[in-house]
Amino acid sequence: MRMNRGKSLVLTVALLGSVLSGHLRSSAAGQEQAGMDKRIAIVIDDFGNAMKGTEQMLDLPVKITVAVMPFLPTTKKDAEEAFRKGHDVIVHLPMEPMHGKRSWLGPGAIMTDLTDGEIRKRVEAAIDDVPHAIGMNNHMGSKATSDERVMKVVLRVCKERGLFFLDSRTSYRTVVPKVAAELGVQTLHNNVFLDDVYTPHHVSRQIGEVKKFLQNHERCVAIGHVGPPGMITSGMLRGAIPGLMKDANFIPVSGMLTSPPTPVHGDKHK
Repeated sequence: MRMNRGKSLVLTVALLGSVLSGHLRSSAAGQEQAGMDKRIAIVIDDFGNAMKGTEQMLDLPVKITVAVMPFLPTTKKDAEEAFRKGHDVIVHLPMEPMHGKRSWLGPGAIMTDLTDGEIRKRVEAAIDDVPHAIGMNNHMGSKATSDERVMKVVLRVCKERGLFFLDSRTSYRTVVPKVAAELGVQTLHNNVFLDDVYTPHHVSRQIGEVKKFLQNHERCVAIGHVGPPGMITSGMLRGAIPGLMKDANFIPVSGMLTSPPTPVHGDKHK
């Protein structure tokens, strides 16, 4: 009897240990799965002018979203190369800021003093100039994205062409969410600017802000740039990606849409 009781006790302890171990494994797996449900979309602005960091950004070991300015010397080259490497391509549409010179915007900029017809013409031309574009975001644009009339024209064209609009959030007065909801246009918005200050310390700190944001959110859109900060940002991202991949998946920004974009370009648009 004593031997049977001893064996029974051993079996009971073993069974409890097995159950507890299974529970812990299940819990850990659940935590790991919850982490991997989180998603990061890196959007890099200002392609199209052979800017510093162009090659380095396109060669990052994750899929990114390449925002290409229209009507510039390497617009088509950058868009084609990004598409070839499997990155999302979007139009980086120059739009009027509250402050700053018009010369900073480049050709074909959307200004608030333009007529509806001229705005439409410029937006359509910009879409046609960027191969493989499936969406659009604003270059500068703090004034234009706060103007309801202007954004109604811009977003109507996006809807007609099957493009989504990514609001870079250069102004807290943006009317993009309101107008997009009225017109039925898919939109996303920026959560973190990575390199609004051109120093390694600042970019590192902003990557830390991405990590903090993901603690309480399932997805994060972060915007960086080629150009003056291009080499800094690309280098900091390359170093940070392995650590970030432990907590989240990197995806092109279109992966955050509720339905895939269906762009219409060039002579397909009648």
